[in-house]
Amino acid sequence: MTLFFTGVVIFDGWFDGSLTTSAADNKSIQGTILCVLIAILVIPAQLEFSKLAETRGINIFTPLVTTVSILFATSWYWFQFIAFEREVCFVLLATFALFGLLLTQYIYYGTTGVLANCGASCFSIMYVGILSAFVPAIRIEYGIWALLMFVFVVKFADIGAYITGSLFGKHQFSPKISPKKSWEGMAGAIVFAILIALLFGRVFDIMSWMSATVFGICFAFIGQLGDLAESLIKRDTGQKDSSNSVPGFGGMLDVIDSPLAAAPFAYLFFRLSGM
Repeated sequence: MTLFFTGVVIFDGWFDGSLTTSAADNKSIQGTILCVLIAILVIPAQLEFSKLAETRGINIFTPLVTTVSILFATSWYWFQFIAFEREVCFVLLATFALFGLLLTQYIYYGTTGVLANCGASCFSIMYVGILSAFVPAIRIEYGIWALLMFVFVVKFADIGAYITGSLFGKHQFSPKISPKKSWEGMAGAIVFAILIALLFGRVFDIMSWMSATVFGICFAFIGQLGDLAESLIKRDTGQKDSSNSVPGFGGMLDVIDSPLAAAPFAYLFFRLSGM
């Protein structure tokens, strides 16, 4: 999966000229292939979210929620075509989505479970759709290497946490949510994340070694917190995994939970660092 995602991002960069140093080759529309991939991934992620909600007797309006989530997730791509300010587009889309949810609730369920159904639907749009929007945002505004740096740091932090936690884990990090996570695993996550951040920062001249070290430390923690956030949802629904669609991992939400939660913070980090 890592190789596939890396291949898609690099091919996307070749497609729109981002891989070359010549400004003439850099097309005005960026991230087309990546946004198609993200739109496709939103669909199984929302289906899994709907099934988790069903275990608690909550109805998520999947067709509407998935459509709105895709529009949010790919919004940075469409901003390249339209002259509206981003804030206005976000507010209008959120407003129409809210009234759409209320109308769907009225048509199918009347006054039964309004807060639960509409609230869970709004939450799923925010969790899957809005958080996903920052992945193409990083790609379009800061380039393919910044995006790959962010994803690799977060996922290698997962790998570091798993390896060191499995070998040396004794002190639980969050016993109520994820008993297998340990402080030893977190230490491994930090070490792996810093190494990957330094590698990308130096090879691709993204940021200084000090900034890369801070980046690694921050996103080792944020990535693990993102994983805990999804585990919190699964604990409430009594599920071990969001589904069994990805062998060895569980479901799509289990694969993307860490980068999903970390994406807005990565965008903010790159923005504040003046890239």
